[in-house]
Amino acid sequence: MHRDFIDKIEENPVIAAVKDDEGLATALKTEATIIFILYGDICTIGNIVDRIKDAGKLAMVHIDLVVGLNNSKEVTLDYIKKNTRADGIITTRGNMIQHARDLGLYTVLRYFVIDNMALVNIEKQSKQGVCQPDVIEILPGVVVSKIIKKVNGISRVPVIAGGLISDRDDVMNALNGGAMAVSSTNPEVWKL
Repeated sequence: MHRDFIDKIEENPVIAAVKDDEGLATALKTEATIIFILYGDICTIGNIVDRIKDAGKLAMVHIDLVVGLNNSKEVTLDYIKKNTRADGIITTRGNMIQHARDLGLYTVLRYFVIDNMALVNIEKQSKQGVCQPDVIEILPGVVVSKIIKKVNGISRVPVIAGGLISDRDDVMNALNGGAMAVSSTNPEVWKL
């Protein structure tokens, strides 16, 4: 686990998740210290990351959503490491975590908790022990605190709640339920 990444999340538990250039411009003006990049393509991702890094913030690239990088091959991670200044990656593919960590990238493994099978998958990943991400992000982030507590109980990896976080109550419910942070594409949440 990258303790410095965890420390940065704990220092500012609201993470700006951006899905276009307009959202990025807004996020760069906020106090958010970590930005999740949820858009772009192989030609633009370097510039997007540079804008974030030049603003003194951490840049996390969701490799599943960047056109041209959205495959399950390790060369995707090599490209991010060699051709951008990204601090880390977000993915739904657990097989990518170990190589990203080997490259020194921070890692977020994203799960869609829509049924009990998702919880089983989180537990399996936790028991494997070899490819542990720095944090798990569960979506939707407005899941009841009971689910966040359950994930915390089956995994030693810290949890971020993301998706559908739209106001202060959602943020507080997630944090009080055991999430260490929230990610949101809502600029109003970034200001909290």
